[in-house]
Amino acid sequence: MRLPVLALTAAFAGVAAVPAAAAVTPAAPAPAPAPAAAPAPATAPVSGPIVQMFQWPWDSIAQECRSTLGPKGFGAVQVSPPQEHVQLDGMNHPWYQDYQPVSYQLETRRGDREQFASMVSACNDAGVEIYADAVVNHMAASDAVGSAGTTHSKYDYPGLYSDADFSDCRRDIANYDDQWEVRNCELVGLSDLKTGTDYVRSAEIGYLNDLISLGVSGFRVDGVKHMPPEDVGAIFGNLNEVPDTGAKPYMFQEVIADQTTSAGEYSGNGDVTEFAYHHKVSNAFKDGSLAQLANVPDEMTLPSDQAVVFIDNHDTQRSEPTLTYKDGVSYDLANAFMLAYPYGTPQLISSFAFDDPDAGPPASEDGRTSPADCADQAWVCEHQRPIIAGMAGFHQAVQGKELTNWWDDGSGRIAFGRGDAGFVVINREDGEMSEQQFQTSLPAGTYCDVMSGALENGSCTGATAQVQDDGTVTTTVQGNSGVALHAGAKLS
Repeated sequence: MRLPVLALTAAFAGVAAVPAAAAVTPAAPAPAPAPAAAPAPATAPVSGPIVQMFQWPWDSIAQECRSTLGPKGFGAVQVSPPQEHVQLDGMNHPWYQDYQPVSYQLETRRGDREQFASMVSACNDAGVEIYADAVVNHMAASDAVGSAGTTHSKYDYPGLYSDADFSDCRRDIANYDDQWEVRNCELVGLSDLKTGTDYVRSAEIGYLNDLISLGVSGFRVDGVKHMPPEDVGAIFGNLNEVPDTGAKPYMFQEVIADQTTSAGEYSGNGDVTEFAYHHKVSNAFKDGSLAQLANVPDEMTLPSDQAVVFIDNHDTQRSEPTLTYKDGVSYDLANAFMLAYPYGTPQLISSFAFDDPDAGPPASEDGRTSPADCADQAWVCEHQRPIIAGMAGFHQAVQGKELTNWWDDGSGRIAFGRGDAGFVVINREDGEMSEQQFQTSLPAGTYCDVMSGALENGSCTGATAQVQDDGTVTTTVQGNSGVALHAGAKLS
């Protein structure tokens, strides 16, 4: 959960919304020399990218795993919090009600326990892992009835938590420069759990292990900076192995680093979201200054094997919308870069359309989420956009391969390879790149351009490119578009 989330702050803390700080546009860089080959990136938790299916119902995710995500090479789905949440009927069921737990029953506006378990099974069968968004820092902010019918009051959740299980600082965080306040006081009115106590830890471990028993393979843990690292480590350290794998679940933590909290404080517990990447890459594609991206890892706070990276997520879409689905091809090409460049574990988002940043997903009158339908403009389905869908397979094909053959024009045109497994060209400028020759490390042959199509039944559904015996390829790239070739889409 991001802070400040303007609507959430206004709704629960009674403070006026303050506009997010404007992004600083970097100056256009001089042409960069080709960087030395980067070391091979660490092995990601899954072979394909993670996609956050934000607010998608369980039945719809199951269907999408079978029809699209598995076949296209996506590795894992991050699902919205599966525990019982508060129902904010009088506020038209905003998206953030799902981040206010009421109990650990698996009953939400997206489906019940049986539907959740069926979804996990269907996705695992399709080769797609399930990572659950876990909310363990806090419970709900007000008295209400939960999505499973649980009547509760703040600091009293029948059969689960009572007053003694919540932090003594019963007020909002007032000073974000005070680490004690950040970790012990309330985040926009949400009742802060005493995660240092054995009872609270045991209850949370039990909830997460219940999800693991259903086949959940990992967790994105919300609001981690609001818990001491040792509390987080104690919870993670007591989780069971994922059935039939012999492995512990993959854990990644939402940490919005600042002068008080560093991402590195939590990296011993699992991977961490690298918000610096969102700022760097999103701004570069927003203004077209791509040449500055040659050495991205040098400007990040985390090493590649500890970072989860993204162009946008459900919070930045609303509170810091540098690039979102509303930005069209600039957004698509930024995601293509993320899926091609060897830094971090990439996380995409597939979301619903909104104008009001508080708005919940498409739903019936009682707040029950409607089935996701990518033919309906109410559901954005970013993961199905041709460039993004094609690059999921590219990412899968180049796992572990080093950065090679970097080229840029000093401005908005770049190209680079991933060893002998892939090569990508991105033209963020309006003008065409006509008959441009690039040096690659690909074996000679004819390749499908996966930004415009796919390899199906032995032929390309989009454009093709010919790599010569010396590894060179000559191609024309239209303005604001790209070309991507990889070994898994090579004609025999």
